[in-house]
Amino acid sequence: MMRYMAITLLLWFLCLTPFAAAAPPPYFYPFVNPYEATVMELPKEFEVSLPKKVPLREFVVRPFPKRDIPEVFWYEKGLDCSLAYQDHKAPLLFLVAGSGSRYDVPRMQKLQKALHQAGFHVLCITSPTHMDFVVNASSGLPGIAEDDAKDLYRVMDLAWQEVRGDIAVSDFFLAGYSLGAFDAAFVAKLDEEQRHFNFKRVLLLNPPVSLYDSVQALDQLLVDNVPGGMDNFDAWFHDIFTETMHITESWEPGGLSGESMYRTYKRLQPSEANLAALIGLTSRMNAADMIFTADVMNGGGYIVPRNVRLTSTTSLTRYAIVAYKTRFIDYFDQWLYPHYQKHSPGLTRQALLARQDLHYLDQYLKGSKKFGLIHNEDDVILVPGNIGYLKEVFGDRARIYPSGGHMGNMFHPSVVSSMVELLSGKEVAQ
Repeated sequence: MMRYMAITLLLWFLCLTPFAAAAPPPYFYPFVNPYEATVMELPKEFEVSLPKKVPLREFVVRPFPKRDIPEVFWYEKGLDCSLAYQDHKAPLLFLVAGSGSRYDVPRMQKLQKALHQAGFHVLCITSPTHMDFVVNASSGLPGIAEDDAKDLYRVMDLAWQEVRGDIAVSDFFLAGYSLGAFDAAFVAKLDEEQRHFNFKRVLLLNPPVSLYDSVQALDQLLVDNVPGGMDNFDAWFHDIFTETMHITESWEPGGLSGESMYRTYKRLQPSEANLAALIGLTSRMNAADMIFTADVMNGGGYIVPRNVRLTSTTSLTRYAIVAYKTRFIDYFDQWLYPHYQKHSPGLTRQALLARQDLHYLDQYLKGSKKFGLIHNEDDVILVPGNIGYLKEVFGDRARIYPSGGHMGNMFHPSVVSSMVELLSGKEVAQ
């Protein structure tokens, strides 16, 4: 890593020398390795300047107020949201978190500040794959884009009812990152039909093209890079967990997640192989939390045996071990698909998978000028052909950066500038 940093810092220095001053400075990103770019934080000197604080209001919505919450989730009291508000009339932007992330993870907080600084009210919403959302706001089994979009839309309605008396709103906007961007595309399509918000602009930040392909690619990073192979997974995971526990703060209920592992394990300066495995592990952990929670909320039978009562003091270790070994694709094949096929007997596995893909929204995405896209050519969730497809679909409504991994460059000044330009409706030349 130090070699990469030395080379890139030299290039950055050369870009600042007098002979280059006449030309616009090129996009520069300090990590050329996509795994480093994905996991490591952008050095502060390369980040956009953000305010330390913004006017913020946190509140709770309860889509299913009469829902019986299992005792193991004793700390769940509703779905938390946050609003960063302006003191004048402004657009309200709903911001959807990425896979397995709450409304208030550090990335969401920073993005909220960046977009508030750009002039928006910004209302942050937890991912439908996070356990808080599954417990409080999922209407069934999470993981199918159209149904997750309906659940998100219900939360947005309730959140808007909660804040509408306190802020003056000119228009409604929508944005999300990673899986949250994928979700946002389906929410926007739903809004075309129901017209609750009539979103003026929709910004997609680093979405997957095919959810199936991205999950497979991430899972392969884990399979290919666990030292000793997946037969050694238990020992490897135990070592990582033990190391991170030494340097992290105490875990809160529900606090052990892929994102929390990122924030701690990256401080250990892992090897490239371990970085790749960590990215795959993060995806697996996010899926595990979702699957375990969905299983408990639906009475068990997949991870947890039916009729087993889990309390606030029940050890969940054995269930966690099973969940961490369960791929999202296993969940899809063994539970999701049979569940949907039961209600639609003629539904094929391939037809359900096809609905987990931006290709499913092709005509809508191509025909609607409200969409903007930001992505990176070296994003680890993409597979060959994805960038070409995104350029074809979004054209001058896209900004594709040559490097940055999966959202590693999100707070680069050029990227934040592109966010604001696309949300303002300006076409971005390629």
